[in-house]
Amino acid sequence: MAALLPDSTVAWVVERPAPAAEHPLRRVRRPLAGPGPHDLLIEVSACGVCRTDLHLAEGDLAPHVEQCTPGHEVVGRVIAAGDDAAGFAPGDRVGVAWLAGTCGTCPYCRTGRENLCPRSRYTGWDLHGGYARYTVADARYAYHLPDGVPDEEIAPWLCAGIIGYRALNRAELPDGGRLGIYGFGASAHLTAQLAIARGATVHVLTRGRAARDLALDLGAASARGPRDAPPEPLDAAILFAPVGDLVPVALAALDRGGTLSVAGIHLTDVPVLSYQRHLFQERTLRSVTANTREDGRAYLAEAARHRPRVHVQRYPMGRADQALADLAAGRFTGAAVLHPE
Repeated sequence: MAALLPDSTVAWVVERPAPAAEHPLRRVRRPLAGPGPHDLLIEVSACGVCRTDLHLAEGDLAPHVEQCTPGHEVVGRVIAAGDDAAGFAPGDRVGVAWLAGTCGTCPYCRTGRENLCPRSRYTGWDLHGGYARYTVADARYAYHLPDGVPDEEIAPWLCAGIIGYRALNRAELPDGGRLGIYGFGASAHLTAQLAIARGATVHVLTRGRAARDLALDLGAASARGPRDAPPEPLDAAILFAPVGDLVPVALAALDRGGTLSVAGIHLTDVPVLSYQRHLFQERTLRSVTANTREDGRAYLAEAARHRPRVHVQRYPMGRADQALADLAAGRFTGAAVLHPE
C-alpha cells in the first residue's frame, strides 16, 4: 500500500518575496514525504487564500523555510494516516488550519494559551501548506469538519472564521452590543455574521463600494468609509485591515469602556496615540495572536449552527498567483478559494 502513495506533488512556492503583482509564486514539483507517526497525508480539495499568504509572498512576514508552499485553510481527504494519527482514517474529510504545532510543555501550553507558545509552528509558514495537490499535516492539529457544508465554503472557516472568532471574543462585546468592523475581507464578512447571530448590531467601516454593499446584504446596520464616524458609539471594534493608521480612528469611535481588538498578524506602524482622546475612560487596545485548537473546535461548532453565507471567489489551483494578486488589488469581495483543476 505504501508504494502506491504519491512521493511528490505539484505545488506553488514562494520563490522570492515580491509584490503580488510581480507574481512571486512559482509552480514546481517537489518531493512529498510520507506521513510520520502523527501525520495525515491529504489530497487537497479546496484551499482558501488568506491575507497572511499575501504577507508571506510579499515579504511582510520573513520566510521560515525556503520555497515554502502557502495555504492554511485546507480541506481535503485523508489518503494515508500514521500509526499514531488517532481519530482519522483514509477517506475522512479533514480541515487543516494555521496552527500546526506547539511544544505542549511551556507555561503557555500548560495554561490553555498554546497560541502564545514560543515554539509554535504554522501551516504555510513553517510547514508546507495547501497550495498543492497533496499536503501533510499533524493529526493532532487537524479538524473533523461538519457535514453538509461544501468544501469551498468551509475552507475560509479554517482561518478567516477561526481568527475572527478569537478576535470577537477578545473584543469582549457585551450582549446586544454595538460592534464596529474595520475592513471587510474574508475574515470580516464571516465575523460580522457571527456577531449578528449572537445579537449584536454591526457597523462596517471599509473602503470599496462592493464591500460595503456586501456588508449591508449580510445584515450590517450601516456601512461607511474606514475613516468615517459610525452612526453611534461602539461598545467594541475589530480592526481587520492591516493599516496602523486606523487604530486611533477606531479607538476614537469607542464608547466608554470599549475594546478594540486588532486581528491581523501584520500591521503597519501605529501613529502616536493621545491618552485623553484614545485610551482614557477605560478604552482598551488588544492584539490577537493566532488561535488555540479549542478556538477552532468552538468556531466550527458555532458556525455549523448559524451557517454563515460565504461569499466565494473561485480560482483553479493553477491560478493561485493571480488569486493573490487580485487579493492585493482588492478585485473581489469575500473569500478567494482555490480548487483542484
